Amino acid sequence: MPASIATLGAAALDELHQVFRVIPDDAAEGLIDAIVKAKKIAVYGCGREGLAIKGFAMRLFHLGLDVHVLGDMTAPHLGQGDLFIVTAGTGHLNSGEAFMRAAANDGAKTAVITAQPKGSTPLKADLMTTIPAQTMANDQTTKVSVLPMGSLFEIAQTIFFELVILKLRDRLGETADTMRARHTNLE
Repeated sequence: MPASIATLGAAALDELHQVFRVIPDDAAEGLIDAIVKAKKIAVYGCGREGLAIKGFAMRLFHLGLDVHVLGDMTAPHLGQGDLFIVTAGTGHLNSGEAFMRAAANDGAKTAVITAQPKGSTPLKADLMTTIPAQTMANDQTTKVSVLPMGSLFEIAQTIFFELVILKLRDRLGETADTMRARHTNLE
């Protein structure tokens, strides 16, 4: 008989708990410092990681930051004093590396969010943040997540981004009300 939703859900939540249990307390500090210092921020990711980082961009916007999603027609030129954040959970993203190179060539700082810190993409970044969760780079090992493929990383990343927003909100002196005031009224 197949496992119930409750059983699968409990297993998935336990795996997420294990991810956050091993993330160091200061894991987000470098990223937070870079975001606070940045004049402009652009983000990039593919697939479900791309969806997670787009949600992060939305919350950064709600904090009043000048943030853009690469691929949108309004993504600006990045240069000195700017930050480009890429998500590359598996440790390698050809397109991300090309865009990082372009941003860095004009003086922007680059940051990578990954589960594979020794991958080629994070090693090319100025700043790396590691979320130790299964991705498609290691979804066929002996200890495999109850969640398929890279879902554990993607969900952990989404939660991690929200936690970074909470820390940024405090650091920037923002509140739930000031963030809500920037939410779109065009829904």
